[in-house]
Amino acid sequence: MAELFIKQAKQYAETRPNYPEELFKFITSKTTNHELAWDVGTGSGQAAASLSGIFENVIGTETSPKQIEFATKLPNIRYELTSPAMSIAELEQNVAAQSTVDLVTIAQAMHWFDLPQFYNQVKWVLKKPNGVIATWCYTVPEVNVSVDAVFQPFYTVDSDPFWEPQRKLVDNKYMTIDFPFEPVDGADSTGPFDRFVIEKTMDLEGYFSYIRSWSAYQTAKDKGVELLTENVIENFRRAWNEDGQSRKVVRFPIYLRIGKVGNNI
Repeated sequence: MAELFIKQAKQYAETRPNYPEELFKFITSKTTNHELAWDVGTGSGQAAASLSGIFENVIGTETSPKQIEFATKLPNIRYELTSPAMSIAELEQNVAAQSTVDLVTIAQAMHWFDLPQFYNQVKWVLKKPNGVIATWCYTVPEVNVSVDAVFQPFYTVDSDPFWEPQRKLVDNKYMTIDFPFEPVDGADSTGPFDRFVIEKTMDLEGYFSYIRSWSAYQTAKDKGVELLTENVIENFRRAWNEDGQSRKVVRFPIYLRIGKVGNNI
């Protein structure tokens, strides 16, 4: 997975949307303590940065050194480069001791994980019984009827052969992802909950930069295929400029799974 983002790490850091404050308020309202959070697959640190304003300490782990290079640096965030297959001994050495973490977060990354192995780590490191795991994904951008009409065939037809199979978990809004945790207080299930949305103001070049940060875009490029052909760009440009507004609010719906560890061993 890490290799998919190496070449566009800087672009990823610059163009990926930040998550809304309301998302973190909701998640952290379900945690008993705010001492230590572990952000897994931290990428360029968007979630870690938000958590750092709530938790005393945040650990962000990532398998890509390029991603960490561009991550947000703050005094109470510690970034660690970890192997994709961490042992419990490595987890204790590089992340935290057993039953010491209040919250584990995974932002737009859990579809890449070896879930059985990862869940063993989560259950080992979270405080029992109320330690919380929260994972979310955001789906495709929504602009307006005209732009979205161009985007849909571009996403579902043009780019589809170049996405990794795991992307389908995102398309399914994490509904089908295995999630063996207990509902948090005040919730009847572990989700996915769809009450949150990212909003980012973009011009057309920013929109294209976001597309170029896709793993599918890089995979296609490596195979000699340019997804943003002149014809595609022109179709997007025509739709984007239809209303005469160069900058638009782009919406990314968020789907959250959240649960507590309970007395899992």
